[in-house]
Amino acid sequence: MKSILEICQDAASLACIQAPTTLFDEGSQNSKIFLSVARDALNGLLRVGDWQELTKDGCLVTMKGKKDYFIKAFCPDFFQLLNNTVFIKDKNEKVIGSIRPEQWQREKFFGNSDLGIKFKIQNSMFRFLQEPPEGVKIVFQYRSANVVFDSGMFVEKTEITKNSDIPIFDEYLVKLAIRWRLQERNGQSYDEEFAEYQKECRKCFGAGLSTRDISLSGGVKNISEGGIVYVGSEN
Repeated sequence: MKSILEICQDAASLACIQAPTTLFDEGSQNSKIFLSVARDALNGLLRVGDWQELTKDGCLVTMKGKKDYFIKAFCPDFFQLLNNTVFIKDKNEKVIGSIRPEQWQREKFFGNSDLGIKFKIQNSMFRFLQEPPEGVKIVFQYRSANVVFDSGMFVEKTEITKNSDIPIFDEYLVKLAIRWRLQERNGQSYDEEFAEYQKECRKCFGAGLSTRDISLSGGVKNISEGGIVYVGSEN
C-alpha cells in the first residue's frame, strides 16, 4: 500500500510536474498545492456514494427525557445515514424516519404516537417526534467520513495529517483523482485524464456495491417473525 505522499509523487511524474518531497512544508508552495489537491481528491471520492469501504454500523441508546441526539457524539466519523438501515434491536416496535417538514408538523400536532417511533435527521442530529422510551437500542448503518489510515497505528482518520497516511480508497483511483486536478490547476489539458478517472471510479464503486452485505429488509414492510416490525427510513 502506497502512502499519500508516494501517490502524489506518482501523479506528479505522470503530469510532468515537480514532485513534492513532503506535503507538510509550510515554506513550500509546491507542498501546499499537493496537500490541497490530495485533500480535495479524497473529499471528492467520499461524496461519490455509499462506498463499501466507508460503510459502518452505528448504535444509539435512548435516554430518559431526551428527544434530540447529536450524531457525532456517538459516531464521531459520521458523514451520512444509509437509507433503509435503521432498526430497533430486540424490540417489538418500528422506526419511521426522514419525514418531510410538513409531515413533521402534522404528525407532531395531529399524529398518533402509537404508530411507532418517528425521527428525522436535522442539523446533524437524530430528532425524535416524541420522546422515546429509555434504553431503546437503535442500530443503523452510515457512511463514514474517514478517508485515510494512519500507517503506524492503522487508525482511520477524516483528514490527511502525515506524509505516511494511506488512503482508504484504491490507490490507483486516488492517483487518477489527484492527477486530473493537478493538470486542471496548472492549466493543462485534462479531459482524457478526467474521463479515465470517471471510468475507474464507476468500476471501483460498482465492484463495492456487488460485494456489500445483503439487506434482508429491502421492500419489506412487515416482518412478524422475530417480533420486529420495520418501516424504512430515508436520508
